[in-house]
Amino acid sequence: MNTLPSYTSGVSAKPLLGMTIGDMFDATASLHPDNDALIVLHQGIRWTYRELQNQVNICARAMLAAGVRRGDRVAIWSPNRYEWTLTQFATAKVGAILVNINPAYRTHELEYALNQSEARFLITADKFKTSDYRGMIYELAPELKMSAEGQLHAQKLPELKGVINLDNVKHPGMWRWQDFMDLADEIPQEVLDDVQSGLQFDDPINIQYTSGTTGFPKGATLSHHNILNNGYFVAESMGFTHLDRLVIPVPLYHCFGMVMGNLGCVTHGATMIYPDEGFEPGSVLKAVHQERATALYGVPTMFIAELNHPDFAHSDLSSLRTGIMAGSLCPTEIMKQVIHKMNMKEVQIAYGMTETSPVSTQTGANDPLEKRVTTVGRTQPHLESKIIDPVTGRILPRGQVGELCTRGYSVMLKYWNNEKGTAEAIDESGWMHTGDLASMDEEGYIQIVGRIKDMVIRGGENIYPKEVEEFLYTHPSIAEVQVTGIPDAKYGEELIAWIKLQPGADEVTEEALRDFCKGKITHFKIPRYFKFVDTFPMTVTGKIQKFKMREISIKELGLEDV
Repeated sequence: MNTLPSYTSGVSAKPLLGMTIGDMFDATASLHPDNDALIVLHQGIRWTYRELQNQVNICARAMLAAGVRRGDRVAIWSPNRYEWTLTQFATAKVGAILVNINPAYRTHELEYALNQSEARFLITADKFKTSDYRGMIYELAPELKMSAEGQLHAQKLPELKGVINLDNVKHPGMWRWQDFMDLADEIPQEVLDDVQSGLQFDDPINIQYTSGTTGFPKGATLSHHNILNNGYFVAESMGFTHLDRLVIPVPLYHCFGMVMGNLGCVTHGATMIYPDEGFEPGSVLKAVHQERATALYGVPTMFIAELNHPDFAHSDLSSLRTGIMAGSLCPTEIMKQVIHKMNMKEVQIAYGMTETSPVSTQTGANDPLEKRVTTVGRTQPHLESKIIDPVTGRILPRGQVGELCTRGYSVMLKYWNNEKGTAEAIDESGWMHTGDLASMDEEGYIQIVGRIKDMVIRGGENIYPKEVEEFLYTHPSIAEVQVTGIPDAKYGEELIAWIKLQPGADEVTEEALRDFCKGKITHFKIPRYFKFVDTFPMTVTGKIQKFKMREISIKELGLEDV
């Protein structure tokens, strides 16, 4: 019997967009000037494309006045706000590289990201939830308090020159957002137009940090071409037009928000709607109801929270048509409720990774329910997928499990300042090795069945145990640590850390270790469980067997049925 190989390529009658993000944005603004472009409910912002274009141009001219040049890295550390969006499109217009910093980062991670990307400017919120951003920046760069705006010389952050704070109050050494925007008066629009016209669509435009198995996050470097086309084809799959209104409760720092959300809308003249700074189910329901949204994004846990919210019963969601669920596979019952109770008849599943801009596969609007809950769809237009034997590298027959690889316009340019990591991820033929185990059926639908590496997905957030281990090793009482994922009813997975203490360090408790982590690593990376051990399960050759750790932990914690 002749079985098809596990290879597909996505076809489309529509060509790739051969333009920069700035040029695409201006084309949309001239085509749909009076259409709602950006609605930010928690900030009272409601701008048409003409108004948004005006604000973006002011922001871009301000950047030029502040000394931002093509190729400079401009970092942004903020929850979802209109300033995030202005920064995204303004950096694209001046050719600066936007560095996305996770709003949950603490000092340790912030310092690494700013230095590894060699960021010259940082745009930051003042605070968010339990994060005191300003306090953390002053802790890393105490010299800022004595500096003039844009003239920072900090020992720990040697490349950083300027900090722009989104607070209304002026803070030492930092520009206020409004004062920064006022710098635009120094630069005529013609100067910006000239800079913008000199950019190429293959230029790097974005660095997004993804946790590395080496323990240090890697900066996936993406071009205009990568993310503009990915946003366009994701929205094409949902049948977007300028009449669509998308509620975006997912974070902008991630590809889901800034690419699938913002760029998906801008390539179609559709409306971007931010319900709140962070995810609040009540705010999402209110936004859909009030703004007559046609589409909604989220990870499965977000949809579950919306369905279970007290306001759900009296929220009018009849305007909804489509949306995307990504981050992890959706339980069948939840998908049924989203389709029937939330009216999202055409809801789709998308799969990808930051390194691939992000979406590689997507289900279709009319795919049967079974395909939408058991697979991650088929290969996106203009992309290729194959499943290989991880040992031999040969393409496997359909139905067999192997490593999923993807190739095409969406594959990142490189990991920033990391040639070794880049060479390990992208092979000589241009294939991105995802590290995910998958199979492909006869119709080309792909099912993700596990991970080659030990990555843990907690509530849609990717966590690499190695990174958490590296941090816990900085505790003076810890001799050895191994972290793995175990099942969790709410988040899908949680972390457990097996700890071997230094001799004579018996006084260390679970609570003390949690306190040690707080404020230094992101909250979702802090292990939920700790287990103190004298030995680890090992192979004869001395390799630690994480699958055995996992089995033992599941049994001891009584999680067999989760």
